[in-house]
Amino acid sequence: MPPPPNELYTAFSFIGFVMCATPMYWHLEARNIGTCLYMAWTGLGCLIQCINSIVWNKNMVNRAPVYCDIATHIQIGLNVAIPACSLCINRRLYKIATDQGGMATREEKRRGMIVDLLIGLGIPILHMVVQYVVSGRRYVIVEDFGPSLHTVLRLPSLFLFSAWPIVIGSVSLVYCGKSIYHLYKRQGQLSDTTCFGGDLNRSFYIRLMMLAGVEILGTIPLASFLIAIAIKRGLTPYYSVIAQVPSIVWKHDWYMALVVEMFRWSLVLCAFVFFAFFGLAEEARRNYRRLYRWLASLFGYSTSSGASIALSDA
Repeated sequence: MPPPPNELYTAFSFIGFVMCATPMYWHLEARNIGTCLYMAWTGLGCLIQCINSIVWNKNMVNRAPVYCDIATHIQIGLNVAIPACSLCINRRLYKIATDQGGMATREEKRRGMIVDLLIGLGIPILHMVVQYVVSGRRYVIVEDFGPSLHTVLRLPSLFLFSAWPIVIGSVSLVYCGKSIYHLYKRQGQLSDTTCFGGDLNRSFYIRLMMLAGVEILGTIPLASFLIAIAIKRGLTPYYSVIAQVPSIVWKHDWYMALVVEMFRWSLVLCAFVFFAFFGLAEEARRNYRRLYRWLASLFGYSTSSGASIALSDA
């Protein structure tokens, strides 16, 4: 079965970027670091892959080396960024479930935000640095896909690159399991829990847990499957030049086609899953109404309520 048309991916990846960008404002207001980082990494991945699918559609010209370096480093970070964001979310949910989420002082809030940033940003950046050790090429230009990272399959690469999502997903799974256990014990108290700037309620908590749970269920099996397939294919040699791969080659290599399409479509799937949980909820609809009223007042139109409400008001 051939991969879907490149133009289809361009459209869906742009929609995925918009879906991640839309709820960012009110999550930043509430200082939901884990969800904000999840949206930022997923939206950035969708945007870059959307641009790549346009610029390198039906060609593999090395037209922007600096951009290619940046794009491939972000791809390396994305290998662990979304699992790391899920870990941030599960860690915070565990603290709330165990009654540790009510950070009383400004210092405790600041410390919690720093830890979340170290997990959600620090781990991906560290991953970018470590991947250089097992990098086979500067990058590879893949027709229709654009610049792609290249990691040689050696024993060190399994530990320095491939195994990271499994390790992070496993830690996140432990936090998720403990959260469910404590949630079950404190069912009657959860609705009174306030955190994330006071906007957390039972519905929001459950949706966060579902998002993190879906991510875990995707990360560990998928990463394990890719490692198993890579090991079965055997070791690959080191290279130092920039390679160019035509679509007729990679689309007829089932392993390469699987890796390429799975990587970029997984970003779109993450964006759609996030929007399904948080882009259609009551707080999202409330903010859409606020945005509509603000835009109406900006252009001099009145709304049905007769009020012109700025985004900063609520």
